[in-house]
Amino acid sequence: MAQEYKLKDVSSLADIKNFDKVEAEVEGVQDGKVLLVKVDDKVHAISPKCTHYGAPLKLGVVSPEGRITCPWHGACFNVKSGDIEDAPAPAALNTFELQERDGAVYIRGEESAIKSGQRISEHKCSASGPGGLVIVGGGSGTLGVILAIRELGYTGAITIISREPSLIIDRTKLSKALIPDPEKIQWRSPEWYKEVGIETVSDEVTSVDFEQKTVVTRGGKTFPYTKLVLATGGVPRSLPIEGFQLLENIFKLRTVTDVQAILNAIGEEKKKNVVVIGSSFIGMEVGNALAKENSVTIVGQEKAPLERVMGYEVGRIFQRNLEKAGVKFALSAGVAKATPSEKEARKVGAVHLQDGTVLPADVVILGVGVRPATDFLQGNPAVSLEKDGSLKVDEHFAVPGLDNNVFAIGDIATYPYHGPGTDPEKGTYTRIEHWNVAQNAGRSVASSIVHALKSPSSQLQKTKPKVFIPIFWSALGSQLRYCGNTPNGWDDLILQGEPDEGKFVAFYTKGDVVVAVATMGVDPVMVKSAELMRRGNMLSKSEIQAGGDVLKVGVPEGVKI
Repeated sequence: MAQEYKLKDVSSLADIKNFDKVEAEVEGVQDGKVLLVKVDDKVHAISPKCTHYGAPLKLGVVSPEGRITCPWHGACFNVKSGDIEDAPAPAALNTFELQERDGAVYIRGEESAIKSGQRISEHKCSASGPGGLVIVGGGSGTLGVILAIRELGYTGAITIISREPSLIIDRTKLSKALIPDPEKIQWRSPEWYKEVGIETVSDEVTSVDFEQKTVVTRGGKTFPYTKLVLATGGVPRSLPIEGFQLLENIFKLRTVTDVQAILNAIGEEKKKNVVVIGSSFIGMEVGNALAKENSVTIVGQEKAPLERVMGYEVGRIFQRNLEKAGVKFALSAGVAKATPSEKEARKVGAVHLQDGTVLPADVVILGVGVRPATDFLQGNPAVSLEKDGSLKVDEHFAVPGLDNNVFAIGDIATYPYHGPGTDPEKGTYTRIEHWNVAQNAGRSVASSIVHALKSPSSQLQKTKPKVFIPIFWSALGSQLRYCGNTPNGWDDLILQGEPDEGKFVAFYTKGDVVVAVATMGVDPVMVKSAELMRRGNMLSKSEIQAGGDVLKVGVPEGVKI
């Protein structure tokens, strides 16, 4: 039952300025807090922590439209309603009524809502039967679709067909923490899917008939659809090198079962020789996660980890961080072959590098990238795949030529990115393998589907799609935050802070335009930069070189989006 609670140390709402954020304790509720945010001369009371990983929203960024963005990973909420605006938020914030009297400020709400800090939208629905929305894939993009589409009022049948070994999980934790129990990282319980009328099918789609609007699975079933979302993600690449196709204890990392297999090979005693091939984000994260109790060597082709993406100087920061944790590196190196163990011939025993170096290996993990999981579309006359195997889509993630009935998102979608450094009208087509991009694309598709169903005569392509700036994060000894994208490359890097201490801001520039920003240990510079990029008033290279400070740039100065 809702009750009234007094806020500590807040005596007047008039003292709060527009865009200010004030965290206040709630009297009578143990550890209870709310966040007061003022927008358009009105103060709103919301839960104080992001529903993703619990970041303090008081360090976030508030925009004139009433959005508040998490300082860690870019999750965004509506200040007035608490609703999700951007990924990776899995649940909305709770909101509370405010009242001021007799020199004190009170909120009204339920104690459980104050303590929980989040509102999981149930939107109970019993829709079933043939047709409706069919989603192929069980990753972040699918999560974005299903969370948003019920919130937007869609009541039709929803079917998820996925070959994933579990319901949708927080895949980012696989490489960062190697969690083998899917229930600990599932975003929603099996009961939730039933309550909101979503059927989950464990099977692999083998073909799509776009003319008949049907999907066929390996299990021999046919599913008709009204709207179809393709979100099949990526397939980890293999190494077509001697020994890597036949020997055991050589693993890829994409699913919970992969984690289980890796941990089983390492065993309870640990202290194994682990060779990670690829100084990619996945390779670096899993190497960092295993280094505490094992001997880990990361093999990379570049002079510094992630040099091509992040630059040599920043890559060396990551390398030093992991070396402090005990990770060893073999860089500027090529892999020649893998050879069997002397004790067990069927298992790997060593990795040989092209320069003759031999690395003992009880376990080998491949982190050499992924390719779009679109094998089921090869040769389909209704679609044309790009050279990398992806599907080219429009700004709404609709596949051209299919009457806005088919959408593609996530790792399989090449879409027009409209961030800084791209064509202001057409954008630049690119494919981005980020958790947030897939989920935000899913939310965008949900909006497009609902719009099309509510306004059949309205042309989707004439509506303006929602702009979002790609954000990703990584655990590389410290927490890396990154926003923006570089589809047209970058030609200069401005590095600020204390790089030797692993605390920095890196501005990636193309000409005078800042196209991406990476940070460690200086929250919330990244999300402030992302908001400025979204609004078109990010500082330029010359302004930063002249001493400009992102945190001092007023968000209201930009163009409203």
